[in-house]
Amino acid sequence: MSAGRARLGEIVVPSVALARRTLRGAVRRPQFLAPLVLMPTLFLAINTGGLHRSTDLPGFPKVDGFLDFQLAGAMTQSLLLGGVMQGIGTALEIEGGFFDRLVASPIPRVAIVFGRILAGAAIAAAQVVWFLVLGLIFGASVHGGVPGALLVVLIGAVAGTGFAALGVLIALRARNASTVQGIFPLVFVVLFVSSAFFPRALLAEYNPLSYVADGMRDPIVSSISVTPVLEGLAAAALLVVGFVGLAVLALRGRLREA
Repeated sequence: MSAGRARLGEIVVPSVALARRTLRGAVRRPQFLAPLVLMPTLFLAINTGGLHRSTDLPGFPKVDGFLDFQLAGAMTQSLLLGGVMQGIGTALEIEGGFFDRLVASPIPRVAIVFGRILAGAAIAAAQVVWFLVLGLIFGASVHGGVPGALLVVLIGAVAGTGFAALGVLIALRARNASTVQGIFPLVFVVLFVSSAFFPRALLAEYNPLSYVADGMRDPIVSSISVTPVLEGLAAAALLVVGFVGLAVLALRGRLREA
């Protein structure tokens, strides 16, 4: 038992240290952080201003305003951009040789992946808080109250963790930042056919991003409902398990090739 805890500590400590390094680097270079919120915020403003009559469409759920409905879409878009940032950051470390120095250092190799993903989770939570505050400033309401807001942050942070893992996975496979930038737009196709921006009844039924968006949207537009929240958490957790596992496998494959 003690050996297991020691082994876990050997992974956690360097992972947290690398996550802190990534977060410090992000704060020092706001040009990497700004697009994560600026682009979705502009998209949110355009959609809310130009499509506010969409709430009159048959099948559109009853909401106080289109802004309330769109907040979850902006959050999901922002979280995906966070995954892009983590992928580009990993690719730049590979190109610059820092990744190879980490591999040569006396730390568990999985900490290299976990550190970047943990930083992505922390940034994802901050992104969700940004949009919640922005929505409240411009007249949106969180019907679920404080517990609802916390659930929105939780689902967003878990989903952001999965998107960060996806970014790391793509970077480990692609190995350069330009390829990561070229591949990731394909992921956004899945976003725009999800219920992030329009009700699921009007779009594809089975899409993991739909469950994530609906899980974050429910506490905003109504009192907390168990089913959409649990489905959102489950979908976000599946993204984490799947993409973290694939990222670790990609790391092992890269180490074998080195």
